[in-house]
Amino acid sequence: MCRKRSKRLQREMTWALAKEIVRSRKTVNRLYENKAQMNSISMHLGESVAIARTVGHLSKSAEVMKLVNNLMKSSEVAVTMQEFSKEMTKAGIVEEMMNDTLDNALDSEDIEEETEEEIEKVLSAIAGETAAQLPETIRKQKLKQPATSQDAEENVDDEEELEEMRARLARVRS
Repeated sequence: MCRKRSKRLQREMTWALAKEIVRSRKTVNRLYENKAQMNSISMHLGESVAIARTVGHLSKSAEVMKLVNNLMKSSEVAVTMQEFSKEMTKAGIVEEMMNDTLDNALDSEDIEEETEEEIEKVLSAIAGETAAQLPETIRKQKLKQPATSQDAEENVDDEEELEEMRARLARVRS
């Protein structure tokens, strides 16, 4: 009988122990859920505080902007900006004219003459090499032929075009 009783007590105690384990697991799970809810509430409160601070800063910024607008006359600023724009445009034109003048001063006729002389030397050297390669009879015929009137007309046309370009450039500068 003792054995039966002890077995029965063991079963009851095992049953009670199992119930307590199940209850404690449920309690632990509820504690985790409560902790998550508390963290969520904490985050929402932090967000609300941040929003309240932001609203305060924005209202202060709005007040400052009102004061600045009251101090500053927008029509006067617009006029000043237009004058500034005109002066900057004038400065740009003056700078461009100065650059053109300096370029023209640096590109004097001496440089042009030296360039033309160098070009003539190179062309003469090339013409001499080419003439040396031609047979004797063709060279004599080429030397005897005078310059045609077409070459003279082309030179006159080139000079006229240059004069027209210079006149346009002068009109643009003024």
